[in-house]
Amino acid sequence: MKKLMIVFALSLLMCGITVAQDTMKQDDMKGDTSTKAVKVTGKISDDGNTFLADKDGKSWTIRNPDAVKGHEGHHVTLTMHVYADKSEVHVMSLKMEADSMKK
Repeated sequence: MKKLMIVFALSLLMCGITVAQDTMKQDDMKGDTSTKAVKVTGKISDDGNTFLADKDGKSWTIRNPDAVKGHEGHHVTLTMHVYADKSEVHVMSLKMEADSMKK
C-alpha cells in the first residue's frame, strides 16, 4: 500500500511538471505570432515607416525602417516576419517590383 501511494504521488508530480512546461512554451510564443517569414507585395510609405499591403489594404508599422531605406514610396515585395497582435512587421528582405522600376 505504501508503494502504491508513492507511485501515485510521483505520477501527480510528473503531471504537474508537464503542465508547467507546456504553459511556459505557450507564454514564450505569445510575443512572436509568426515563426516563419512571409512574402507580401505592397507599397512602402513616403516616410519609410509603414507598409501598405496590396492584397488586403492593411497597413503595417515597420519595426526596422532602415531595411527599406531608399525605397520610400516604391512598390515592393517584402519577405518579413509578421507580428499581427501589434500590426508590425520585421523586414527580412526587399525586392523591387517591375512596375516601380519603369518609373
